[in-house]
Formats: sequence, structure tokens, C-alpha cells
Amino acid sequence: MPTMTMRQRMLALVQGRQHDRVPFVQYSGIAAPNEEVWAEIGRDNMGLLQWTGIHSEAHPNCRMVAEDIAKGERRGTRTRLLTPAGELTEERFYTPTLGSAAIHKHFVVEPEDYRVLTAFMRDTVIAPNHEQVLAVREQLGDDGLPLVSVGRTPYQQLWVQWVSLEDLSCHLVDCPEVVHECTDEMGRVLRDIFACARTAPLDMIDVADNITAPTLGVANFLKYCVPFYDELADMLSDRDIPVFVHMDGDLKPLWKAIGESKVRGIDSFSPTPDNDTSVGEAARLWPEMRLWVNFPSSVHARKPEVIYAQTAKMLEEAGDTGRLQIQVSENPPPGAWRVSYPEIVRALADFSAST
Repeated sequence: MPTMTMRQRMLALVQGRQHDRVPFVQYSGIAAPNEEVWAEIGRDNMGLLQWTGIHSEAHPNCRMVAEDIAKGERRGTRTRLLTPAGELTEERFYTPTLGSAAIHKHFVVEPEDYRVLTAFMRDTVIAPNHEQVLAVREQLGDDGLPLVSVGRTPYQQLWVQWVSLEDLSCHLVDCPEVVHECTDEMGRVLRDIFACARTAPLDMIDVADNITAPTLGVANFLKYCVPFYDELADMLSDRDIPVFVHMDGDLKPLWKAIGESKVRGIDSFSPTPDNDTSVGEAARLWPEMRLWVNFPSSVHARKPEVIYAQTAKMLEEAGDTGRLQIQVSENPPPGAWRVSYPEIVRALADFSAST
């Protein structure tokens, strides 16, 4: 078949159409600036996914105030959340290697803090903002697709953004009604974002949930996550727009629940050897699932022949399904891309030539 642009082959995979080869993609700029990578491996050998949204968010009666802080040589940010119900504070410090921030003190620590967070959620006003998707699509052109996110489901949002997992687990035992009052309001906000998707210019949509079974469990996944995935899928079913979920951890305990959900794409699926589910198992378990597979972060730092062999293994397991995309969507070791990306591209070319 004729050679496709990166956008065309990525879109064909999303839509379940035939495409000329397995795409290789990075979250825009995640390993290195895109132009720098293209200069090494060629523009046609790597596509882009760039995060964007479909809504704007306002808080008429609340505000966040941030200030720079330091702890020894570590730099950080202290953020105060000011609401009519009170004030919460978060502290984050930056890691020197990747420049990403890790939470040192969460906004929510004590049960009474949920009242303040609930007030913030009640003050959240969502409005459609489809222009940002169109702007990203135009900016990317033939190089890739907008990765349109609706954010996280309430339980995932709580432990990833607002409260430590340990404290959340204790609070769900000690004061579940206070936690659920907050998650109910978070659910209302999420549904308002869903409503913005009804007429948005979408190719796919992503729930940025960072799913990993050990921190979630089957019961919580079924109770707090799957109903929202299925609701969004039903809402968009008449437009045939697949719902993706960012599932970047261990998934084996969730295999059955994922298969029975209406999710049709896994973004940043992280396979063996770093996590517990292989590409082959995923392809067999979920025959309708688009698999956007994060190249295992640990393998980026291995020898070239190991990197090539890992790529070839993933291609052998699912490269002929038409549902596989190999991508870099979790931070690789700094600078390792200069060795790993050429080997991934070489393996993809060899696979394409042999099929």
C-alpha cells in the first residue's frame, strides 16, 4: 500500500483501518526536543502525541497561590489552595535528573481537609474549549495526533494529586462519607468535562488514570474507574470514538475487568520486563484493544542488541494485529534515546520489510 504520513498511520490504527507499518511515537519532547530526535532518526520514523484538552476550568470563589521554596539544595514549590471553607497547602520538590516534581506534603492530610477540597470542587465551572484541540492538530500537521485528555477519575485523582495513598486508604475506612462527598463532586466535574466531548473535534479520547493494580485493586477499579470509562464510551459510541485509558503499571489482577469494560485503547501500556503483562498476552486477552505500548524504560539503558531484541519480540507478538503502536510515554533514562531510538527504528524497518 502507499506510504503514509505518521498522522495517517497513527489515525488508521485508532480507527481500526489498515496502515503501512507499526508506528513509533513519543509524547512530544519527552526524551529530547522533537527536532533533535528527528535530526538523528528521520522525521518519518517518529510520530508525536501531544497532550491537550477539550475544556476550560474556572473557580470564581477559590484561587491557588504558589511560591518558590528550598530545602537545602533542592528547589520546590509551595501551593496554597484558598477557598471559602478554608485553606490547604501542598509542597513539591523537583528531582535534579528529570526536573519533575514529587509531592513532599499533600493538600489533604486530615479528614477535615476533604471539606475544603469539596468546596473547591463545588466551585469548579467547566466550559467547552475545542479551539485548543484544533490548534494542536494544526501545529502537529502530518507529524502526529492530539492526545485529548479528560483528566482522571475521582479515586485516581485523589491519590495521584491530592492525598497520599496511605492516608486515603485510612480515610476510606475511618470516614468514608466525607471522602465520598468529595468524590461525588469530583464525579460531577468529570461528567461536565465529558459533556464537552459530545461535539468536540476528536479522533480518540484519553482518561489519564495512571492505572496500576497494586495501588488500586480489582474492587476499587470496578467501583471507581470502570463506570466512568463505560459512561464516556456510551456517550461517544454514535461517533465511533474509542476511549483510551493511560494504564502504565502492573495489570494482571485487572485483566478480566479491563476486557469486560468498554475501553478500546490502552495508552502507555507498560509490558514485561518492567511490568507484569506481555504484549502477546495483551493482544490475546483484549482482541479489540489498541495497544499503545510504552517501550520498557529499563531497556533504553541496555546494549543495542538487547534493545533491538526487545523491539523485535514485541513486534513478533502483536505487530501483525494492526493494533500495536510502540511509543515512549514514560520518562526514559536521560540521553539514552541516542542509542535506543535508532535500534527501535531499525527493528521496525526489518519487521516491515519481512511482512
